Amino acid sequence: MQPKPAVPATIPILVCLVLLFQVTVSNSRATEGAQHRYEKDLQLIEMSRNGMKSIIAFIDVQPEIFPAVKTSNTDRLLDRQQRMVVWQTWKSFLDYVLFYDSMGRMYTDTYLSTEGNEQKLDSFAASFASFLTQYRFTLDYIDRMEKNPSMHIMLNEPVPELGLKEETYTLLKFRFLNVIRGAEFARLNILYNHYKENNKLFKSPLQATIEEDIDAIWTTSQQKGPLLTVKNAAKIISDLGLTTLFPVQKGASELMGNIKIRRLNRSLIIAEQIKQLSAKLQPGDILLQRREWYASNVGIPGFWTHAALYIGTPAERTDFFQRQELAHWLTKQGSEDGTLDSLLRVRYPDYYQLSILPREENHAPSILEAIGEGVLFTTLEHSAAADSIVVLRPNLSQKAIARAILNAFHYSGRPYDFNFDFRTDSELVCSELIFKAYQQSGDYEGLSLPLSEILGRPIISPNEIAELFDKEYGLEGQQLTFVAFLDGNEKELKAVESNVEQFRQSWKRPKWSVWIQRPADNMSSTLSP
Repeated sequence: MQPKPAVPATIPILVCLVLLFQVTVSNSRATEGAQHRYEKDLQLIEMSRNGMKSIIAFIDVQPEIFPAVKTSNTDRLLDRQQRMVVWQTWKSFLDYVLFYDSMGRMYTDTYLSTEGNEQKLDSFAASFASFLTQYRFTLDYIDRMEKNPSMHIMLNEPVPELGLKEETYTLLKFRFLNVIRGAEFARLNILYNHYKENNKLFKSPLQATIEEDIDAIWTTSQQKGPLLTVKNAAKIISDLGLTTLFPVQKGASELMGNIKIRRLNRSLIIAEQIKQLSAKLQPGDILLQRREWYASNVGIPGFWTHAALYIGTPAERTDFFQRQELAHWLTKQGSEDGTLDSLLRVRYPDYYQLSILPREENHAPSILEAIGEGVLFTTLEHSAAADSIVVLRPNLSQKAIARAILNAFHYSGRPYDFNFDFRTDSELVCSELIFKAYQQSGDYEGLSLPLSEILGRPIISPNEIAELFDKEYGLEGQQLTFVAFLDGNEKELKAVESNVEQFRQSWKRPKWSVWIQRPADNMSSTLSP
């Protein structure tokens, strides 16, 4: 799920923050392409803001779970489905907190190390906007959670898949409902006004949202004060000890900044490994992928964050689909010579031509995947240049696999679904393409891929496909077979061939598994004039 950033009109659920562009900011903005990356980061900041706002909007339309007015009723217990909504909302919100920690700190570092006036102002705008968005919507989130006393208990339970320990909600409150945070806001606001009034170069595209968030925070402070729960300070401190460290912050500055710069445009899986992998593939295989240090991972549930369909080249499809009964079926569907490629050419002539058009370095397309530009044909060399990848093979007949590829071609060229809505076919996300290509219907055996619900939307994430494999492994009726697993090792800066047992455990990994291995780092903004 690595789509190109674009700011949609609405973003109803968090998981649609799935962006191609990694969050990278060099300490020197003089490098080639720095301005382009900066413009993309501005899109990320704006789109993430919409995502954070959408979480608050979602909470506000769920009064049976999140009361609209403060209640003292501690006896009302949420059922399991309602508790899952709370958890999904909480996990989604923390993703954004993490994102803005990283983005704000990186641009703070750039601001402090930059001499050029225009570049310095650009960096200030990005850092301040990140600070404001995080601060504003965290105050909104806490305000809503504090209306139900039970939320304090639920949100302080550990969230292993995020690498969060107990009392995380208390830590969040202590961090944001703190006089230091309020003073930081006031100081940065003064600095912002200084730049705006005294520097003609300060014309940031973020200015409108910056001022909207400033007004919203001041309004909150007039009504309730930024220290929303200071009256509970004694309880907060007793819960925390005296630490203000937020666990999700561990190493985010260094890891999202310096390390990604060091590994910019370089995946852990190398060309030779992709070449070896290609010899193991056959049409219809499902590829699950992960790329570290990408903002695209924000909001996507679990460790595995992207899925792609291996359709093979025309030659590979001709060699694979050779059974006589399949040729008869294809002929009945309209194939002129009993081959799948003939049927694809007849049904989808324009897209078929795109599917055989050589790409970079004359590589032939062999992948169909939903990325930011839409549902496109890409090469294995491009798609598999990830940090971890696994290949899973549906245990289906050749006819069923041929139908899946035929189904997938039907969606080629459609836009990426930034709303992440499986209920529509007009736009698709990566795992939705897999789901709909193999979706069982009528006489089509297909795959049974169970949908879950996140913030009111039915989905299956790439990580849930891995989870399904683990739960079915060794059982009668197992739907997928393990083919290969290249497991990224960030410490050694390489991907290593791994086995099925290691893959079975991978879906349980914290989604930020690499991050939490690093020393703690305080992410608070430290901008100075």
